Amino acid sequence: MTTTPQPAGIDPAARSRARRRALQAIYAWQMSGNRIDGVIDQFRHEQDMQIADLEYFEELVRGVVRSHMELDAAIAPFLDREIARVDPIERAVLRIAAYELRDRLDVPYRVVINEAVETTKRFGAEHGHTYVNGVLDKLAATFRAAEYGATRR
Repeated sequence: MTTTPQPAGIDPAARSRARRRALQAIYAWQMSGNRIDGVIDQFRHEQDMQIADLEYFEELVRGVVRSHMELDAAIAPFLDREIARVDPIERAVLRIAAYELRDRLDVPYRVVINEAVETTKRFGAEHGHTYVNGVLDKLAATFRAAEYGATRR
């Protein structure tokens, strides 16, 4: 197994926890339609948020909510159904990963995909991770063409 060096000050475990909590917050937002500030406040007060990267959590949640229509449009060509028909957990995972692929170029695309797959295994449907992996692999080739191409040689 190879590891990607992390910039100084980045705690990969705290980032993973932030992604999992972001998934839960975005899922709650998708299902309830509540204002995102209220959803974030609710999660901010939960005890285990103290061990997550709170700044990254908020960036992911706010970024996905702010640009979910653009992210959905970017994901749509790689889906076999309308985005609204994708399982809500898988939809939230795809949105988070699409945001990271598009806007967080400091995070290697393989890390983004791996985190999305692992999160889907934990929270999603039984075979949802394979669907997420396939969609994100195609999306990475679009958003990260140079990085993606360099690893395929």
